[in-house]
Amino acid sequence: MKMPFSAIAYGCRYCTPLKHHLFNITPRRRLPLPPLPAATPRSSCKLPNPNICTGHSLFRRMERFWAGSGINKNKAMVEHLQHYGVIRSKKVAEVMETIDRALFVPDGTSPYIDSPMPIGYNATISAPHMHATCLELLEENLKPGMHALDVGSGTGYLTACFALMVGPEGHAVGVEHIPELVDSSVENIQKSAAATLLKEGSLSVHVGDGRLGWPEFAPYDTIHVGAAAPEIPPALIEQLKPGGRMVIPVGNIFQDLKVVDKNPDGSVSIRSETSVRYVPLTSREAQLRG
Repeated sequence: MKMPFSAIAYGCRYCTPLKHHLFNITPRRRLPLPPLPAATPRSSCKLPNPNICTGHSLFRRMERFWAGSGINKNKAMVEHLQHYGVIRSKKVAEVMETIDRALFVPDGTSPYIDSPMPIGYNATISAPHMHATCLELLEENLKPGMHALDVGSGTGYLTACFALMVGPEGHAVGVEHIPELVDSSVENIQKSAAATLLKEGSLSVHVGDGRLGWPEFAPYDTIHVGAAAPEIPPALIEQLKPGGRMVIPVGNIFQDLKVVDKNPDGSVSIRSETSVRYVPLTSREAQLRG
């Protein structure tokens, strides 16, 4: 029997009303559940407010299994994501093995557990399975030489992954409206395998309102948004290149991860990939108020 699954993911940031565009909405894809090994009972929600921790039991059981299996290495984390079918692409596996998640989470946390984690300023870093899902969806638009935008870049983890995929001839841009997070993300990236790309300028992180995108390096082949918008920000659609793809959670209480493809004629096709639970895409002031 095939069933849809829901992913747990948390980001932070912005929102604006949607202008009229030509959309073609296709139904949500339904994915089969992979077989599960024996699990050790354990709660999967580690955030300050456990009531916001939602999602299909598959990922809760994944995290329980992980917690009891002694995972303490980045490569082992990737192998488990492959085992559960979250990672299918060899390229995505290579990138997530190369960019060590431990460099992008706060000290004293368990970096390889499949759970979102608070990073300060009422922000979080998404769970590994959510990063893998987005990389899988965007892989074809993260080829060498392409441009990628990461809205709500947080600790810089996914921005660094994008940079490795587009390479020195491309450009990966992170936009984050909390200056302190931008500063710490730069420090994180400098410790990672993406440090050279940051130094040479093909990777950059900026303080800004991600709802407005980052026009300097537009148009983008890839746009990733790390928080749920009530509607898709028009500026992001405008900065998406024909042939490009955006992944963005959309909704308020009930959210879907939307895959937005811009067609050669400028029209936009949208489909729902899966149900998710992100924090809101909002203003800096609203985020800091919590």
